[in-house]
Amino acid sequence: MARMLEGVEEALMEDQPSRVPETPRPASIVERLRRALIERDFEPGERLNELHLSRRYATSRTPIRAALHMLAGEGLLDYAVNRGFRVRPFALSDIVDAYDMRALAEGMAARLAAERGLSQIVRNKLERALESGNAALSSEAGLDAQRAAYAEMNEVFHTTIHEAAASALIHDVVRLCHRVPQAIAGNVTVFDLEDARARHAQHHRIYELILCREAAEAEALMRAHVASVKAGIVRAYTRKDTAKS
Repeated sequence: MARMLEGVEEALMEDQPSRVPETPRPASIVERLRRALIERDFEPGERLNELHLSRRYATSRTPIRAALHMLAGEGLLDYAVNRGFRVRPFALSDIVDAYDMRALAEGMAARLAAERGLSQIVRNKLERALESGNAALSSEAGLDAQRAAYAEMNEVFHTTIHEAAASALIHDVVRLCHRVPQAIAGNVTVFDLEDARARHAQHHRIYELILCREAAEAEALMRAHVASVKAGIVRAYTRKDTAKS
């Protein structure tokens, strides 16, 4: 009965002209919904309804539907025909394991990049990423815009170091870690400006160590860098669970 009423409500809404004056760009919907999923605003296994989400984000159902398909592709949602989208459950232990594996792989990538040296193209790419991070963290565009810009920079920085390492094995391990979306460098799960500034200072130092061929120090700092992100996630999950209990 509830599902039938929900279907009627959705049909009525489809027949009505949109009262939303301006539709947010799809990318912003994806970013906001991704953050809500990673920060556990929805319960594990919860079915996500396009109509309810369109009301929540003040947009039409078309960008919501596109965002849901994109996030299912990333692994944050499960999709079944005629059943729709549900929040994919992740145990904290899975996230911790993924970060532990990522720390090992990222550390080795930094070591290999330092041992093999950086091409001018890679140096330019890393320096542009660092400059982008500086700009994002000093911007007055608002926290959401800063988070999005920092996340994009973070992914570029880490991916470029993977490329510089030129290791198929590291690539495979990192890709395996990405089966847990919270462990992807571009998914900035916990964003506090002071923490982000401290981590970006580590980015600068990691780059300097790689550039100076200090392989062991670059590896150690990269591992510590990823571990600090993991610690922030554990704190956030603990707070969330405490608030629910």
